[in-house]
Amino acid sequence: MSQAIKETHFNFPGQVGFYKGKVRDVYMFDQELVVVASDRISAFDVVLPRAIPFKGQVLNQIAASFLKATADIVPNWVTSTPDPNVTIGKKCEPFKVEMVIRGYLAGHAAREYKAGKRMLCGVALPEGLKENDRLPEPIITPTTKASEGHDEDISREDILAQGIVSEADYLVLEKYTRALFQRGQEMAKEKGLILVDTKYEFGKFGDQILLIDEIHTPDSSRYFYAEGYEENQEKGLPQKQLSKEFVRQWLIANGFQGKDGQQVPEMTDEIVESISDRYIELFEKITGQAFVKADTGQIENRIEKAILAHLGQ
Repeated sequence: MSQAIKETHFNFPGQVGFYKGKVRDVYMFDQELVVVASDRISAFDVVLPRAIPFKGQVLNQIAASFLKATADIVPNWVTSTPDPNVTIGKKCEPFKVEMVIRGYLAGHAAREYKAGKRMLCGVALPEGLKENDRLPEPIITPTTKASEGHDEDISREDILAQGIVSEADYLVLEKYTRALFQRGQEMAKEKGLILVDTKYEFGKFGDQILLIDEIHTPDSSRYFYAEGYEENQEKGLPQKQLSKEFVRQWLIANGFQGKDGQQVPEMTDEIVESISDRYIELFEKITGQAFVKADTGQIENRIEKAILAHLGQ
């Protein structure tokens, strides 16, 4: 089996900080960030015990592809991708909201609707919708980072009232979010997919608003297959999804949903390899490109050398 990269412990010249996220290792410098997409995988807010070969490369290269394809709409933070698992870019001050946009009643929105709510993040929803129905028009349902735990829904009005984002900046974030989602839906349609919902994060570099983090990956977005969508809706059947939902379903089937006292099921080599294969399928379906596996023989050395070369070392 190919090697996977679970974590990195580099120490670069000029480095001023380090942050370990669920799946990314972030090395901070004065003006830039070096982000290593590891092969860690999380579900139900838990990082699973085994890393998945090529998962980091898949997500990093999908994000790079979409950031490049949307740079005419919104400037973004990326300056270089010197390795299949590495993105380097401008060190921005992130806005403390995530711009979630939904074209369909799915996921969290569907659960809230089923519970009887007809107002989501200050946006009114019409009566008579079924789960996975297309909305009359895409809606923006922002979340703000809670001091602890999960992200929290918030309305546009509360964001402005609390001064989380200035009105002038928020209008720009809304405009960018709608334009990015439209482009994302157009690109998905070309691949026989429906971009159902997604999230975007933005930050400021000086006075400039930039798109940051990843976009349109299966970890940050929900896709349906276009073929069969209408028929499934008419018959009340679940939609075929292109996301990491298959990982969650495997965990649920084996008695794990991230609750206290539950144990992550054993991740055999066969399971790990099957998840890796599915991520590669995701890459090829979403981008329309053949996936080229990077050399994993000395994966940490490969990544470190690429970053040092970028830093001029």
